[in-house]
Amino acid sequence: MSEDEAKLKEDITKDVNKPTLNGFLGLFFHILFGIFILFLFIAFPDIGWIFNILIFGPIWTIYCNSYVVIHPNEGAAVLFFGKYSGTVKTEGFRFFLNPFYEKRKISLRIRNFESSQIKVNDVNANPILIGAIVVWRVYDVAEALFEVDNFEEYVQIQSEAALRAMATKYPYDIIEEKDKGGIALSSHQEVVAKELQASVEARLERAGIEVLEARISHLAYSQEIAQAMLRRQQASAVVAARREIVDGAVGMVELALDQLSNKNIIELDEEKKATMVSNLLVVLCSETDTTPVVNTGSLN
Repeated sequence: MSEDEAKLKEDITKDVNKPTLNGFLGLFFHILFGIFILFLFIAFPDIGWIFNILIFGPIWTIYCNSYVVIHPNEGAAVLFFGKYSGTVKTEGFRFFLNPFYEKRKISLRIRNFESSQIKVNDVNANPILIGAIVVWRVYDVAEALFEVDNFEEYVQIQSEAALRAMATKYPYDIIEEKDKGGIALSSHQEVVAKELQASVEARLERAGIEVLEARISHLAYSQEIAQAMLRRQQASAVVAARREIVDGAVGMVELALDQLSNKNIIELDEEKKATMVSNLLVVLCSETDTTPVVNTGSLN
């Protein structure tokens, strides 16, 4: 790690637990202080109002700012005249001894983000439309508030940037010879999802955001090449199906010749074997029903 990177990590504002008191306990002392002010005003009518107006009244009023309510899965960053002082994550009604704290709340709940369908070229330079769903949550309140300007917008932009970068590394589908045995966006969804999650999380880590899941939600060829790629896929499927048919037909012909030879049903020379093989392959590989010609005479 370079000195600049080390300095950058030291400058990151991370959560520091801020101790607080029970809010009802603080409210109890606040009420007692109010009773004391009232007693002072009644017991010493001549000078009591001076202390109340100049000292005790303002103090009692300022302490009304010392309360905060923290809901489940919520945190509040505390600032003292612009300086970060700590983070409160304890649920319930809380009280600060310092009444001048500024509180900034943020939700720690799990959130969903669905990116727009962005147009990008895959590794074979084919334009595709791709979108993703990112499940994320804030785990560090200080980083989310003070390391980035708007953490929700930051999630959106960085997630789409990571998606775009990942889409350019892989082909949409295994069509090219060079892609065989590799990873494709359409057929290796779990592998792609894990890599996308790691890439997005690496980008959002500085903002105190944890990525729970990232998965492709939309994947399609761009409109200008969609028909051409569909025909190409259909042609590849037809070729693959033909290959399976031919492999099966050859095996059946081989089995038929072996059984005819082993059971001594008929003796065939090479020319007759070739004719028989040709006829069987035509019957087995034809797309339409064949109409055999029955020979009732001699094979010769």
